[in-house]
Amino acid sequence: MPPIRLAILEADTPVPKTHAKYSGYLGVFTHLFTRALSDSPHPLSSILQITGHDIVQNPDSSYPSLDSIDAILITGSKHNSFDNDYWILKLVEYTRKALLHPRVKAIGVCFGHQIIGRALGCLVDRSDKGWELSVTETQLTDAGKKFFGRDTLKIQQMHRDQVYSHPANSLLLASTEKCPNQGFLIPGRCITIQGHPEFTEEIMQEILELRHGTGLFTDEMFENATSRNGDDHDGVFVTKAFIKFLQEPVEEKEL
Repeated sequence: MPPIRLAILEADTPVPKTHAKYSGYLGVFTHLFTRALSDSPHPLSSILQITGHDIVQNPDSSYPSLDSIDAILITGSKHNSFDNDYWILKLVEYTRKALLHPRVKAIGVCFGHQIIGRALGCLVDRSDKGWELSVTETQLTDAGKKFFGRDTLKIQQMHRDQVYSHPANSLLLASTEKCPNQGFLIPGRCITIQGHPEFTEEIMQEILELRHGTGLFTDEMFENATSRNGDDHDGVFVTKAFIKFLQEPVEEKEL
């Protein structure tokens, strides 16, 4: 079986030290998928053929033809998924086309989760409960328990926006007190997660320190988030579930 052709749609540039280490979100997610396959007898290249696409700087030329790929993964971003900047509208349009394609699957992470929700007609906006930061336990729904095979997931969080509903034909996967929609699934078509499985302790700490330094995060927010930061979370476990999802047959669904 040939490798799955996965296009990483890079919706932002990582913070400076992270960017220098990984050379963009393509590198961050390649590192994540490599760790998720560390116990596999097969190398990453035989399972996934990963390409990166800068959709912010090059919105008119960076998108791959949907006929040339098997799946997209939309990354997180500092930008607002509900804004109407040209590149964001272009992304929503492309995502909608991908979701309607008979073969292409979609994965959404944080901003990407929100973009997929928006493309499917859901309201995306600021949360009135503020920021959700650092390693946080999410409660899985019955569908989430069935999909992941456990009752809860701990995942890195870095958001203050949310998808206020989930598509009518989708399964809600998880919730927290601050964010009722922590991800949803349309079997064989798309899966989303509000958290950041790709964030290591090092990546999260750099973001916390930068945003605390600018005054965006108060001392209390920074100290609380730092106290919960670490690599004791389920990011790699979630990514293994992503791979399993990508390997499953595409299902015909009305979107």
